[in-house]
Amino acid sequence: MLRFYAAEEVHAALDYRRLAEALAQAFAAGAQVPVRHAHALDGSGTLLLMPAWSDATLGVKLVTVMPGNAARGVGTVQAIYVLLDRSTGEPLALLDGEALTLRRTAAASALAARYLAREDAHNLLLVGAGRLAPYLACAHYALRPALRRVFVWGRDLTRAQSTAQWLRDLGLPAQAVEDLEAAAREAHIISCATTAGSPVVHGAWLEPGTHLDLVGGFTPAMREVDDAAVARSRIVVDTYAGALAEAGDLLGPLASGAVSREAIVAELAELVRGEKQGRSRPDQITLFKSVGTALEDLCAASLVVSRG
Repeated sequence: MLRFYAAEEVHAALDYRRLAEALAQAFAAGAQVPVRHAHALDGSGTLLLMPAWSDATLGVKLVTVMPGNAARGVGTVQAIYVLLDRSTGEPLALLDGEALTLRRTAAASALAARYLAREDAHNLLLVGAGRLAPYLACAHYALRPALRRVFVWGRDLTRAQSTAQWLRDLGLPAQAVEDLEAAAREAHIISCATTAGSPVVHGAWLEPGTHLDLVGGFTPAMREVDDAAVARSRIVVDTYAGALAEAGDLLGPLASGAVSREAIVAELAELVRGEKQGRSRPDQITLFKSVGTALEDLCAASLVVSRG
C-alpha cells in the first residue's frame, strides 16, 4: 500500500547524525543523477524534476516555484518526493518534499564541515533567518556539540530574533546579531542560506581558519559572497556538475578571472572516499558550495521509509 509521510514524520525519522552517515555512504557509493529538469510554466512559475536511482532505490522530487504564492499566503516553494520500487517501478511512498529538503541540505553541510572546518571550531554564524537557517544550526550542532555560540543575522532583525529564540528553546546557545561584519570576524563557521543576488559576506572579513558554508544560491544570478572570499578559499562543491552549472558564487569569480577552474579542488564524494583532502592547514579558509543534488533526496527518503 502506498504510504504518505507527512512533514513531522520525515523530521522525526531523520536524525542528523544518522542522516549524515547515510549521506556519506551514498556519496561514496554514487548513483545515477541526471541534471535536474527545469520547466518554465505560464507566467513566472517553474517546475523542477529531480530524479535519481541506484541499484537498490529509485525516486524523484517534484518541486514547484511560484513567486505569486506570497500574495496568496502560500509558500513559494512546494515539493513532494516519490519513492519507487527499483525492480518494478511501483510507487512505494510519498514524502513531504520540504521537510526532506531541509533535513538533507542541512545534514550535507554538516557532513562537509567534518572535512573542512577546524576541529576546534566553536562559533557558528547563520547568515539568513529563513526556513533553512535553524535546520543548518541544528545539523552543525548535532555533529559538533562543542559549539559554544550560534550567531543569527538576517535583514529582518525581528525574524533573526525569532530564529535565535527557537534555537534557544531547543537548547542551542543562539543569539541574534545586528553587525554582520563583526559576527563574521568572530565566527569559525559561516553558514549562508539567503536568496541574495549580490554578495552579503566579504572576503576581507574572514579570519584565517574560517569555514564558509554556502547553501542559499542555486542559480547563476545569485551571490552570497564576493570574489575575494572565493579567491581566499580552498573550494569544495557538492557536485561538479551542479555547482559548475548553477552556482553564481563560483561562476562569477570564474568569469571575472578571480579564480581558475583548478581552484575547485574536490566534490563531496571525493572527500568521503578519501580521494581528496579537505582542510590541509589550520589557518586555511575553506568553502563548501552546495546547490543540492537528487542523490541526497534519494538517500534521505530511503532512510525515512526504512524506519517504517
